[in-house]
Amino acid sequence: MNDNNKYFKAESAIIDENCEIGEGTKIWHFSHIMENSKIGKNCNIGQNVVISPKVVIGNNVKIQNNISIYTGVICEDDVFLGPSCVFTNVINPRSFISRKDEFQETIIKKGTSVGANATIVCGNSIGKYAMIGAGAVVTKNISDFALVVGNPAKQIGWISKSGIRLNFDNKGIAFCEQENVKYILIDNSVVCEDK
Repeated sequence: MNDNNKYFKAESAIIDENCEIGEGTKIWHFSHIMENSKIGKNCNIGQNVVISPKVVIGNNVKIQNNISIYTGVICEDDVFLGPSCVFTNVINPRSFISRKDEFQETIIKKGTSVGANATIVCGNSIGKYAMIGAGAVVTKNISDFALVVGNPAKQIGWISKSGIRLNFDNKGIAFCEQENVKYILIDNSVVCEDK
C-alpha cells in the first residue's frame, strides 16, 4: 500500500511524480502511471498498463491487461476497458513529425464498456453506458446506451445500464427487467427513467 495505505501498488509497477491516485485503487504488475495523471477511487489497473501524462480516470474504472491510455483520454466513472483495447491521440501520426501539440481529446463517458481488442480513434466521445463490441474500431461519436460492433463500428442496437439488450416496442418503450427500469427511444436517443 502507498500514500498512507490509500491504494495498492504491485512491486513492479511504476508511479511517476505528481500523480493523484484515489483510495482503494489497485495497480498491478508492470504497469506505469506517468506524471500528472489522475486516477479515482476503487479503480483496478491490470498488468502491463500504461497511463500517459495528464490522463484522467474516474472512480470505479476497471482497466484490464495490456492497455495504453494516451494523453487526451478521459474515462469517467464506472468505465470498463477490456483486455488489449487501443486508444490513439493523434489522427495522422508520423514518427518523424512531433505532433504533441495536436493531441485530440477522447471521452469515455460514465458506465461505458469497451470490449477486448477494440480501437478507439482519437477525437471521439463514447456516450454513457454504451457498449463497444470486442474488436470494434470506433471512428465517430457514439450515442448514450448504443451497442456498436465491427470495423468500422456500427450501431446494431441499444443496451441498458446493466448491459442487457433493449427491445423497443412501436411506442418507443423498452423495459430492462434486470433493473426494473423503463427506457424511452426519442429521435434516435435513449432516455432512462431511473427511479
